Amino acid sequence: MNRNILLGLAVLASLAGALVGALPAAAQSSPKPGEPLLAQSPIDPKALAPRREGDDMVMGLASAPVTIIEYASLTCPHCANFHANAFPDLKSSYIDKGLVRFIYRDFPLDRLALHGSMIARCAGPDRYFSFLDAFFKQQRSWALADQSQASVAMKRLAKLGGMPEDAFDACLKNQEVQNEVLTQRLRGEREFEVSSTPTLIINGQKLRGAATFQELEKVLKPLVGRS
Repeated sequence: MNRNILLGLAVLASLAGALVGALPAAAQSSPKPGEPLLAQSPIDPKALAPRREGDDMVMGLASAPVTIIEYASLTCPHCANFHANAFPDLKSSYIDKGLVRFIYRDFPLDRLALHGSMIARCAGPDRYFSFLDAFFKQQRSWALADQSQASVAMKRLAKLGGMPEDAFDACLKNQEVQNEVLTQRLRGEREFEVSSTPTLIINGQKLRGAATFQELEKVLKPLVGRS
């Protein structure tokens, strides 16, 4: 190999190194085997924040590869179990990483559940999921009580969440909010033949019952490219 060829190769190598150095760090790295490309870029927390989309209450990245719709009743003990034991891991491992867009839809099984759903909606999108969490965690204190005691317990929980008593009372008289909740229940029955809670719709696939996080992962991993 003569001297001119060697000089040419040296110049090309120098240019290639400069080009690689000029690339953003994300462009220089490759995803690990089985790791979704989406996880390589930082996600703006605002894009994951709870919000309202039409009549739906949503959290997670809008462009996530997986959408999970949960149909649940606030008086359902199986739903409370799911939110206590499986949902925290689902949120930290998939929703917060931009892999799952999560939609909660009301499927009240009784009047108390209807009232709880209405109160959570009246709290607004930014506090909606916090209210759901409080109602599920304290389910025994209100869902198993008689109507008058339940109302007192729910009002106390709402007040702790920042909702004044007059706003609580006005919410339960709001026919528009009640119609939104009942419409979601009818939608679940018609579109997905939901008949029990909790029912999860994962990219169109129906999963009945309070699934464990391990059971959810068996469904989710292939959908997000994890091995």
